[in-house]
Amino acid sequence: MENYEALLTTIALMMGVSWASGINLYAVLLVLGWGGSTGHIDLPAELTVLEDPLVIGAAAVMYFIEFFIDKIPGVDSAWDSIQTFVRIPAGAMLAAGAVGDVTPALEIAAGILGGSLAATSHATKAGTRLLINTSPEPFTNWSASLTGDFLVFSGMWTAVKHPEIFLILLIIFIGIAIWLLPKLWRLIKVLLARIGKFFGFVNTGPVTSAELDTGISVHRHHHLSALERLQQLRDQGALTEQEFEQQKEKILNDGNH
Repeated sequence: MENYEALLTTIALMMGVSWASGINLYAVLLVLGWGGSTGHIDLPAELTVLEDPLVIGAAAVMYFIEFFIDKIPGVDSAWDSIQTFVRIPAGAMLAAGAVGDVTPALEIAAGILGGSLAATSHATKAGTRLLINTSPEPFTNWSASLTGDFLVFSGMWTAVKHPEIFLILLIIFIGIAIWLLPKLWRLIKVLLARIGKFFGFVNTGPVTSAELDTGISVHRHHHLSALERLQQLRDQGALTEQEFEQQKEKILNDGNH
């Protein structure tokens, strides 16, 4: 029973730090560092370096910076783009450290899972915030930012104190992310196309004469092919003369439209 609980706690910590890192890495480092140094969280030996005051101080400074940047529309999306190269690798490393002293293969597997989960939560956050930034008022942006911070702190607390509940909620999150991310991507593509059209990056000019001539040539070729097939059917006896004339007239009328 003790082994089962230890395994559950390790898995919840591993998945928790990687999931939360994709949303706010510096909040995760603060929680782990402060919690480990005060004895509220029993960190694996590989993560005890986070209890160092220098690490806690650096995480606090970066959390303070992100707290304000994350609430400025437009700037937050630029920050998320930069953090793509920080949150995902950090999520993978924290996940590998969270499993403790195990075989290298298990550490690599934990890093792969952690990096993938960090990428999922990061993409969900970044995509959602990009769409929210289309709203002219700042209050939605502030609410989303504060909600993200709340999710990180409450999620980390749940992962440490109630690993079973956290893992159930994580499975629900993954299901929602799988459903939501393709829709977010389609909306983002539409948004980027509109932005490109506004700034003139997307060519929406009239059809050129060359393109028009090509279209007409393809159209004529299609009707000529249809007439040839029709004549072959008549020659083979599959069509009567009357049916041939009716179909021929239909194709010719089509070609005149």
